[in-house]
Amino acid sequence: MKIPRRLRGYGYRAFYRLPGRVRRRLVKIGGPRYSVGAVTVIRTPSLDRVVLLRQPPGRGWGLPAGLLKKHEEPVVGAARELFEESGLRLSPADLTPGNPNAIVHTLGWIDLVFFGTAAADAQFTVDGGEVIEARWWPVDALPALTPNTELLLGVYGIGPAAGRDPADSAGVDW
Repeated sequence: MKIPRRLRGYGYRAFYRLPGRVRRRLVKIGGPRYSVGAVTVIRTPSLDRVVLLRQPPGRGWGLPAGLLKKHEEPVVGAARELFEESGLRLSPADLTPGNPNAIVHTLGWIDLVFFGTAAADAQFTVDGGEVIEARWWPVDALPALTPNTELLLGVYGIGPAAGRDPADSAGVDW
């Protein structure tokens, strides 16, 4: 239903006369809700391999990622999730934001993407519960990826979806 312009103008004037804290509360109540996560794309210094994880149920490989804790800085959360899921410990200072840094998924979450490098002989430690396996994969011979991982890597010119417009990917909650 389209609200007439004049009526909408009255509504905005009334809204902006409210105290700031009331306006913020109204926006918070009526606005969309998103979960925010951090994703790491870790490659060897030569950029020819990337860290991927196989998680239950094991239908595709994905990137180290997870939700941020309340009040946690995104780069700190990215480093934490990388260590928790793969055993690789990188300092937040060793991670750089992707460009674009934020990927908004239509089903209600936002991924903040960070890049880093690790030695090709880095050892992985997985718990067997949340992550079944972690390993290096050649960038030019990636395994079957989860749909969101394929699209996310494609945004950065990596993998089979490199150069593909994410908006053309029907059926994926991008």
